[in-house]
Amino acid sequence: MASGMRGKIVHQHRRFFLKTALAGTGSVLLSGCMGSTLGNLPAGQVQPGEQPLTTGEVIGTGGVRVGLLLPLSSKGGSTSIGTVFKNSATLALQSFPSADVQLLVKDTGGTAEGGRAAAQAAIAEGAELILGPIFSPAVSGAGTAARATGVPVIAFSTDTSVAARNVYLLSFLPEGDVKRIIGYANSQQKSSYAALIPDGTYGAVVEAAFRQEVGRGTGRIASIQRYKMTGSDTSDLVAKTNALKPVMNNIDALFVPAGGGVPALVVQTLVSQNANLGRVKLLGSGQWDTPQVKNNPVLAGSWFAGPDDKGFAAFAQRYQSTFGAIPPRNASLVYDGVTLAAGLIRSAGQQRFQQSILTNRDGFIGIDGLFRFQSNGLNQRGLAVYQITGKGTQVISPAPRDFRSGF
Repeated sequence: MASGMRGKIVHQHRRFFLKTALAGTGSVLLSGCMGSTLGNLPAGQVQPGEQPLTTGEVIGTGGVRVGLLLPLSSKGGSTSIGTVFKNSATLALQSFPSADVQLLVKDTGGTAEGGRAAAQAAIAEGAELILGPIFSPAVSGAGTAARATGVPVIAFSTDTSVAARNVYLLSFLPEGDVKRIIGYANSQQKSSYAALIPDGTYGAVVEAAFRQEVGRGTGRIASIQRYKMTGSDTSDLVAKTNALKPVMNNIDALFVPAGGGVPALVVQTLVSQNANLGRVKLLGSGQWDTPQVKNNPVLAGSWFAGPDDKGFAAFAQRYQSTFGAIPPRNASLVYDGVTLAAGLIRSAGQQRFQQSILTNRDGFIGIDGLFRFQSNGLNQRGLAVYQITGKGTQVISPAPRDFRSGF
């Protein structure tokens, strides 16, 4: 086949799967399939034999079993997030009543031992894929058990150290946030940067990505201040913010990735020392994607990177009407995980959870927009850039809808 014709067919194939997968429930539905490497296996090709007996809670009645590993009885007070994720998984199957999926709900307790035992139990009961766990120790334990059997894991931790071959993270990863917001700032002629970065594992990952992304452009880093926070003690953050005073007249961008009350406190501290913020753009990460930050007038004009929020808004409304509560921002992850599994079962036949399918370069479209898995277990996402108005946000750079440009 001529290369030009092959390219045309591949492009048409990609568009077909995205359109058909998105048809039916509008913008909140996950694309269950991807581009040219998917193949043309008919749905329902796999005819499972007699399945093992299940123990514990089961969601759905489909023929393909998927483990759902959540912290449902944790001493650390994380049971609520386990319940929220289970509700989101239930909502996903309610949205697709014909999905050939049966979720085997297993409790990890939030620990490595619990994750390992939960994965082993799910796999023994016929799970072909593991969704979860949420916390990194449990992901590590589940990954150890799953690797021994070749069952892939799609987890929700943001700790990139637990990602590995066949252990994929569907979460919002800090590296992606940094690449998007600093890349956008570079494109807007920001050339001199400073940063306030929290000590710890998250801060180390963010700082490495920050240095790398500034280095991709023509900018320079004038100062990086690392601060410690213990509980509500913000004294070190205030001290490190004050330490930026000598460079404030020489920078045009200040990166503050932490969310919560940190960005507003930084601005208030700088204002109290009469810093000139008129020419300095405050930059943030996906941790800013909360009402506390987005509705704060002190932060108006600041930029941050985050997933497309249209799909989440619709999901959150449906979640609230079903369960009577507003879901946290990351509740959409398990919804996308469940519908990804359902889509692959429908469209990929016996190949459904193979590495070549899960790491397809064209990726998938979910509630939170475009994403794809890499062979090392990390992910890439198509993120938008938002500007805070003080009464919410406005998109100043839309999220990409495919990976053919800018990645």
